[in-house]
Amino acid sequence: MYDFVDRRVTTLDPGSRFLVWSMRLWVTAVGIGQCPTPAVAPAFARWRAIGALPAFMKAMALLNRDALETFHFRPLACECVSEHEAIVLSVIRSMHQGRFIDATETLALVIASDALGELVESLSRLVQFLGPIGLCPARDQAAGATSTE
Repeated sequence: MYDFVDRRVTTLDPGSRFLVWSMRLWVTAVGIGQCPTPAVAPAFARWRAIGALPAFMKAMALLNRDALETFHFRPLACECVSEHEAIVLSVIRSMHQGRFIDATETLALVIASDALGELVESLSRLVQFLGPIGLCPARDQAAGATSTE
């Protein structure tokens, strides 16, 4: 998580930027009472990741409905990654790196236990689609900036 939190979005790898903006678009649409699919789908199509859209939508819905605390996503124009955005990015990166136990343990701290399996499954499917096209979060060695929170 600390590789991502409070980082400028523009310093993130392409996969992390894509996911931050997608999460923010989803939250913005839901916040104004609109279906998030039309807001998010064009970005997934543009990045040739449309197959990952259902898994992303389900994961976001689960986080919205079953999180143990309210997740805070920043507005689209905000330059820095929030703590909750960083948690999602780090979980997806862990899964992409094959560290499913780490990812599941992290998710267990933020989601209701009866939704944990569904969320792990949705994020795993998301990684299956995004990994091969290079859109999973990566460790950005060049930036090196981490939070001291």
